[in-house]
Amino acid sequence: MSVDGEAVRLRTGTEEDEPGWEVDPEDEWGMAVLATVGRQLRLRREAVGMRVTDFAAAVKYGDDLVYKIEGGKRIPRQEYLSKADKVLGAGGLIAAAWEDVRKVRYPKKIRDMARVEAQAVELTAYGTHNLHGLLQTEGYMRALFEMRRPAHSMDQVERLVGARLVRKAIFERDPSPELCFVQEEATLRRPLGGRMVLRRQLEHLLELGQMRNVEIQVMPIDCAVHAGMGGEIQVLKFADGTAVGRAEGDFGSRPVTELKHLRIMELRCGIIRAQALSPGESLAFIEQVLGET
Repeated sequence: MSVDGEAVRLRTGTEEDEPGWEVDPEDEWGMAVLATVGRQLRLRREAVGMRVTDFAAAVKYGDDLVYKIEGGKRIPRQEYLSKADKVLGAGGLIAAAWEDVRKVRYPKKIRDMARVEAQAVELTAYGTHNLHGLLQTEGYMRALFEMRRPAHSMDQVERLVGARLVRKAIFERDPSPELCFVQEEATLRRPLGGRMVLRRQLEHLLELGQMRNVEIQVMPIDCAVHAGMGGEIQVLKFADGTAVGRAEGDFGSRPVTELKHLRIMELRCGIIRAQALSPGESLAFIEQVLGET
């Protein structure tokens, strides 16, 4: 499956749940993009004299989806825009709208996270229940999202996996940000998705751990004194000297920028890193777990 999650199951016009993504009503920018794209699609269709039913038949999607997309109520997939471009003879203008739509298809909260990570020059994160999103393989992500309760629809799973994969571009940035992850030993042993998914995940951690700007540390289960018992922590620092952090259970579990709160998080992160295995010891430990898996 590609990052864009473009595999589409065609349906008849009688089905209501057509392929596409739901719109977040609180995403004002996303709503504006979809309204513009939908309007352009409708105007183009009307300009060539096609009724909705004729257009729907030509692109092999249902009437209901066409109405929703033209009304800005549904996020079209890339295949829909490509087919519409050909049917309406738009010469690539409609297909080009995918560059804007592709950003909207991810939930606003995830887009905001990706934007913040893209600006960070330093990231320190401590994870407890599962591996940090930036460390996860696609198989591991998919397993996590599929086991959520209440259950996500498969469409939601594809959307969330795609969004998380896009965030991994942080490893390709130049200049490279400094990235430090401390993970509980349990997150390396829990076979989310099955044994083969875990093996590939451990191999991926070893690959990332070889990067010069990435440090992965393991907090062993037998550590008797542990500064991270309060839960997950993440601190991101930026080139202008500002920072943002979030600590599970503290400060309302919300992102904070206040210096006094950030100092607490940084102090805790520093102690956690000192208590964990060193990066070298951690990679050796991950290799050992891989051999046992």
